[in-house]
Amino acid sequence: MIILGEDSQRTQGKDAQSMNITAGKAVAEAVRTTLGPKGMDKMLVDSTGEVVVTNDGVTILKEMDIDHPAANMIVEVAETQEDEVGDGTTTAVVISGELLDQAEELIDSDVHPTTIAQGYRQAAEKAKETLEEVAIDVDDDDRETLVKIASTAMTGKGAESARDRLAELVVDAVLAVQDDAGIDTDNVSVEKVVGGSIDNSELVEGVIVDKERVDENMPYMVEDADIALLDDALEIRETEIDTEVNINDPDQLQQFLDQEEKQLKEMVDTLVDVGADAVFVGDGIDDMAQHYLAQEGILAVRRAKDSDLKSLARATGGRVVGNVDDIEADDLGFAGSVAQKDIGGDERIFVEDVEEAKSVTLILRGGTEHVVDEVERAIEDSLGVVRTTLEDGKVLPGGGAPETALAMALTDFADSVGGREQLAVEAFAEALDVIPRTLAENAGLDPIDSLVDLRARHDGGEGGSGLDAYTGDIIDMEEEGVVEPLRVKTQAIESATEAAVMILRIDDVIAAGDLKGGGSDSGGDDAGGPGGAGGMGGGMGGMGGMGGMGGAM
Repeated sequence: MIILGEDSQRTQGKDAQSMNITAGKAVAEAVRTTLGPKGMDKMLVDSTGEVVVTNDGVTILKEMDIDHPAANMIVEVAETQEDEVGDGTTTAVVISGELLDQAEELIDSDVHPTTIAQGYRQAAEKAKETLEEVAIDVDDDDRETLVKIASTAMTGKGAESARDRLAELVVDAVLAVQDDAGIDTDNVSVEKVVGGSIDNSELVEGVIVDKERVDENMPYMVEDADIALLDDALEIRETEIDTEVNINDPDQLQQFLDQEEKQLKEMVDTLVDVGADAVFVGDGIDDMAQHYLAQEGILAVRRAKDSDLKSLARATGGRVVGNVDDIEADDLGFAGSVAQKDIGGDERIFVEDVEEAKSVTLILRGGTEHVVDEVERAIEDSLGVVRTTLEDGKVLPGGGAPETALAMALTDFADSVGGREQLAVEAFAEALDVIPRTLAENAGLDPIDSLVDLRARHDGGEGGSGLDAYTGDIIDMEEEGVVEPLRVKTQAIESATEAAVMILRIDDVIAAGDLKGGGSDSGGDDAGGPGGAGGMGGGMGGMGGMGGMGGAM
């Protein structure tokens, strides 16, 4: 009986599992060479010739043109890691790929996928427990460790040449925006400026608005400025209904124009009366209003973005007002300086010298646009790991030390696991070796020798020992200052395991024209019942081979 349409494709059993595993491994292999301080970069070119040069895992995977649904599940691992922690995206993807590789060998040995999934889950739980036990506590005021964490996140990226200075700036920025509600790194604005060197980057304790004053007769700089923030327009308000004005002689026209001018003058007078020295307006400013503002010596900016108004409010202590008629003196913010400055050939408004700024701006410099873009990605990773460390208060040594310790601990743990799940736990332990092995390969070292040396040191009780990619030596990573947040590893293991398990439980892939259950965003059909059968919803393009990966690498 034929139940599928003639245009449908269906792959079942081991063929489906093999196809999905191959696609997942291909994604991991695409970013594997970017891991570590000696990782290489990728150049991604789109159909219009736009170029991105980066070794940031999540950026590479987002830019690649990936069709295969199983491969996209691995991409989601990187995106989750980026959202939750900000760093460790490549680590998470590489572990996912290695878990699938190890599982494929077990499936070939007739170990059932659900058995492997169960073993992987047990191993992941044990791994997270072990990491919690070996984590190092960090105090909120331990600035030295925070700088080391920020610096480690930049290692191997385009910003590495100036990572010491940038790490200091990142820690200053995160500490500045920290408050009782926690840390929102969105309050750290990033302004990219092409020109100069990375070392010229700086932190402004305040806000930089990418606008200019609206009138040349306004002051370039206002000191000790009271700042009005308006989510409104300084223009004649239009009526909500269509109106028609009939004018019989020129005097009436003049009266009409005088009335409009009077309204604009009243708006400006309102700002003058409350004591505003500078005003940021979310909408337009009428030419006549600009003239009156300039006469009063008020520096004005129009069409400021909502995000800029929020940042200004947070930095200056002001309040964004929706109607100019409602503004009061208490709504004004304060800054020691509001000035228009030239930076990299562009004019911007700097709002600085604010007391206890809760919104700050990082100015990133670089010789070319590609360099500045890569520095921005490194800064975003650093902001994420510093925030995570302050929230959790726990870090781990880097250089493959946690993965080596976990691999050894899980190998011991496997002996206590009964049944065939023991094979899956051992496979999980072996999969974690991919991180130190890849670090060694990317540094041009012998991976087997490096792994043997690492395990020997860990056997001797030196749990913080990791691989120095520059010298090839096994050193104490904590002493060397190579540390990363605990959550980077726990999240990577968690999301990598979940993705691998989901892919392994699929034994039936059906590609159809339109699926009534919605696309993959809404879950598709069952993602695997007791028997591991899962009908995968969503676009099933690129079913064959390596998953139709069309990314320009």
